[in-house]
Amino acid sequence: MKKDIHQIQIEFGKWPKAKKIVLISILSSIGAIFQSAGGFLPGAGYLISPLATAPIILCTIFSIPLGLASYVLTALLLLILQPAELIIFPFTTGLLGLFIGISFNLFQKKSSHILSGSAGLVIGICILLYGVKFPVLGPASSHQFNFPMIGLFFIFSAFYSWLWVVLSTRFIKRIKELYFRNLPDDTRLRN
Repeated sequence: MKKDIHQIQIEFGKWPKAKKIVLISILSSIGAIFQSAGGFLPGAGYLISPLATAPIILCTIFSIPLGLASYVLTALLLLILQPAELIIFPFTTGLLGLFIGISFNLFQKKSSHILSGSAGLVIGICILLYGVKFPVLGPASSHQFNFPMIGLFFIFSAFYSWLWVVLSTRFIKRIKELYFRNLPDDTRLRN
């Protein structure tokens, strides 16, 4: 997997700067549309909004600085499209995408990707729930710091992160097959 990501990054690095900016802009726009779906389509939109994680993961896999740029751009687009989602995205779906994407750049093991993503999501939920006092889990959630509740957050986050890591792994292989199939199989990258 690390080899595939490295090959994609090398090929992506050869693209002209304008092409990179356009791709990151399109992916950020898709992320903002997915995230704002909950406000535009009550009910069904809440099933679509978690998909906002995917463009952030993909941008961060291409390049960590471009992933951060996509994260910020998606948040700015949400400010225009759906300001109510602006507090949710940076601390949940966006942060999860950043942490998973960065872990794909830094680590090789799937467990490291899962732990990184779940750590990012737990941090984001805790900041919203205990720091900002925003009822991210609904009005029934307590704003009192509670270790058993954080354990439950971590279990949920680990499962959710695992889903995204599995989907991302498949997506990376598919991207390499479709768009970067002519890449040479460099034996130096296997080490």
